[in-house]
Amino acid sequence: MTWPNSLLHAARIATALVLSMVAAPARAELHLDITRGKIEPMPIAIPDFSGGANGGQMAHDVTQVLSSDLERSGLFLPLDSKAFIDKDAATRAPPRYGDWRLINAQALVTGTAEMQPDGRLQVEFRLWDVFAEQQLTGLRYTTTQQNWRRIAHIMADAIYKRITGEDGYFDTRVVYISETGPADRRIKRLAIMDQDGANHRFLTDGRSLVLTPRFSPTTQEITYLSYARGLPRVYLFNIDTGQQEVLGDFPGMTFAPRFSPDGNKVIMSLAVDGNSDIYTIDLRTRQATRLTDNPAIDTSPCYSPDGTQIVFNSDRGGSQQLYTMRADGSDVKRISFDSGARYGTPVWSPRGDLVAFTKIEGGQFYIGVMRPDGSGERLLTQAFLVEGPTWAPNGRVLMYFRQTPTDSKGKGGTPRLYSIDLTGYNEREVITPQDASDPAWSPLIP
Repeated sequence: MTWPNSLLHAARIATALVLSMVAAPARAELHLDITRGKIEPMPIAIPDFSGGANGGQMAHDVTQVLSSDLERSGLFLPLDSKAFIDKDAATRAPPRYGDWRLINAQALVTGTAEMQPDGRLQVEFRLWDVFAEQQLTGLRYTTTQQNWRRIAHIMADAIYKRITGEDGYFDTRVVYISETGPADRRIKRLAIMDQDGANHRFLTDGRSLVLTPRFSPTTQEITYLSYARGLPRVYLFNIDTGQQEVLGDFPGMTFAPRFSPDGNKVIMSLAVDGNSDIYTIDLRTRQATRLTDNPAIDTSPCYSPDGTQIVFNSDRGGSQQLYTMRADGSDVKRISFDSGARYGTPVWSPRGDLVAFTKIEGGQFYIGVMRPDGSGERLLTQAFLVEGPTWAPNGRVLMYFRQTPTDSKGKGGTPRLYSIDLTGYNEREVITPQDASDPAWSPLIP
């Protein structure tokens, strides 16, 4: 689903509700520390929002999307509505805290989703700390009816941030490669969906091979690689208008481009005269600048979020390892040192504190993270083939694709999308209509 400017503006109309409760001084405020290891999910009660005279189904749908977002994060455990004692909790303020303590709810979300006389939708919610008996936050949104699902994601982000102190990641989209057909005649199409799989649609028709999509910093454009005429061409695709622009023909390209944080450049690996080096291309002037000049293979570049550094992989040390350098190509440093393994597809976290990567060792693939100086390497998941990590905008969750091995009858070999958090727990399949690979997670939608 696209978001025209009028809808985006409507979605941002939010008015804070008055905090009517005062914190009990003897109680600590409800908080989840997500910087630790495995965390027991917080029990949270989310009764169906009230829909007024004509909004019952939409109120139910908003509640379900909100609850599903929080549950998928692995940090919250929405309680079964059959256990609720107060059946009319949606509009009760303050709530009957004792009823919720009896079922061990630590947090409670109540709200309404009602149609206004002008045809717009008004949604409001309140987040309550059950044991401290206080309201933690409350917001009201007025928007168009078709925006209801996005409003549910925005509310989930607000609740996530209030309890964890970290930004949420629910109001986002994922672009990926949808795959069908036999292995020797694979059809690959560019597809986009909300992070929960809703509003799925195809952006290309499958007549040309497409690979490695990436979001621009604006979230409204995607760059991807296509072999429309047998040669690699880089395209810029506008999600709103469906218009495509050719950035250029790059017959020596060995890895698809990524945008710089300011959106003014793309960085890629090009093979010139048989040697693969890293180049940037200024999107305004189309001027190419060479950053590395080494007889080794330098590829898979990615900028740090502040644009001052680049991480890439190279075999200049004898095996494929990870390196960083300044944005002008100077001060190259090796940051991975397991000479018995190969490292690839590095991606800098939006927070700037970690680099995600693919590691191949002993015939197994791993998705891992390390600090930009190479310390603190942690492997999060392992399989026959896992590859292509991409970060959620809050830097706490990764998405990637996993492919199964092919058996003696030629079955298997199918890629699917998965997500996992930085603790290495809460690994989940991201459901797509067909096989899927090469995911790219958008920033939060403006």
